[in-house]
Amino acid sequence: MAGTQTDVSALDRILTLEIARVTERAAVAAARLRGRGDEMAADQVAVDAMRQELNRLPIDGVVVIGEGERDEAPMLYIGEEVGTREGAKVDIALDPLEGTTICAKNLPNSLAVIAIAEKGSLLYAPDVYMEKIAIGPGYPANTVALDASPTENIQAVARAKGVSVGDVTACILDRPRHARMIEEVRATGAAIRLIGDGDVAGVIHTTDPDETGIDIYLGIGGAPEGVLAAAALRCIGGQMQGRLQLNTEEKIARAAKMGISDPDKIYTMEEMARGDVLFSATGVTDGNLLQGVRFARDAIVTHTIVMRSSSRTVREIKARHQDLDKFG
Repeated sequence: MAGTQTDVSALDRILTLEIARVTERAAVAAARLRGRGDEMAADQVAVDAMRQELNRLPIDGVVVIGEGERDEAPMLYIGEEVGTREGAKVDIALDPLEGTTICAKNLPNSLAVIAIAEKGSLLYAPDVYMEKIAIGPGYPANTVALDASPTENIQAVARAKGVSVGDVTACILDRPRHARMIEEVRATGAAIRLIGDGDVAGVIHTTDPDETGIDIYLGIGGAPEGVLAAAALRCIGGQMQGRLQLNTEEKIARAAKMGISDPDKIYTMEEMARGDVLFSATGVTDGNLLQGVRFARDAIVTHTIVMRSSSRTVREIKARHQDLDKFG
């Protein structure tokens, strides 16, 4: 919907620091359990911390992309209402702990992530898988396409970048479902960065290939992560397409209840995250994008990136929290 002056002002207030506090709180909670091997416990404390901080925000928010579709206490579920209920009406997409396995094993690129947009701006979809393709900014429109083959997309990126196919690196989740794709990409001569989890970070890494070494993201991951990644790209720039994997009658019915009539529709980045979008991510473990939480004797140090689509502003916030009581 078109934003009113009240909506814009509310988003401005969130942008200043409050959206960062939401991901900081979740990241710190999860970081206390990194490397402990307990994915469920790490996810649970991140959910609790994010919910607590969200309910302090001056918004009338609804979670449209969350951790599930049922009203279960441990989850920030799709349809859950958050905020003080007195501010602007907004959509929220979130992942309190993106990369639960990563955190449990203390591997790189685990994040706490959230996106906030004007009501009706984020794709309202069930918690299913999504097929995705993404590249960063600086390429001609429609350089890549979800219906093109991996070979065609790799070659298209190489042409647009002015390099050989052997100089292109694709990021793909290391899953059995991607075995054929991995084989095909390698057959082109391109390199692959396989990741065990954390495809929001994987998509964002395409925006700075000189730093991350990743040019294109390919494959099937979670739909929540897809919408969050699209929100981030809206702020930084890039191209992304996604298609929900509604491959059973039950999934099609769930999607229909959310207003999705075409189960085969390919969504553009702008269709997944429209209007003015705010995005925040805080590192839980160290990664290419962000440093993980540091626990010092007298402080907790966090590293957060906060972005906004309307202004293309990207802020990096390194915060030293000395009021340790706030983090439990």
